[in-house]
Amino acid sequence: MAKVKKSLPHVPAERTLKIVAGRWKVFILYFLRKKPHRLSELRKLSPEASPKMLVQQLRELEEHGVVRREVFAEVPARVEYSLTRMGMTLGPLLDELCAWGKRHASGIAD
Repeated sequence: MAKVKKSLPHVPAERTLKIVAGRWKVFILYFLRKKPHRLSELRKLSPEASPKMLVQQLRELEEHGVVRREVFAEVPARVEYSLTRMGMTLGPLLDELCAWGKRHASGIAD
């Protein structure tokens, strides 16, 4: 497992929130869960996100051992992002976040 480089809270729930919190992190995790993506593909999936912000959030997820960045020795170089084994374990959490968001949205509409 990759060594976590950033200081994280000791309370488990707060630690989890700190890792996945960020305007585009849940979005990134949601789409990488389905398959690896290149940065250009992630940008097309969310054109309102700036390339700089996507790269920054991908790097943070990589530092926390959740996302893997793979550079292929091709010309031009190809870079793909995918979830690590640890990142894949966030799947049930993402499912619950989506389900809760749907319940919350329907509750507000009432």
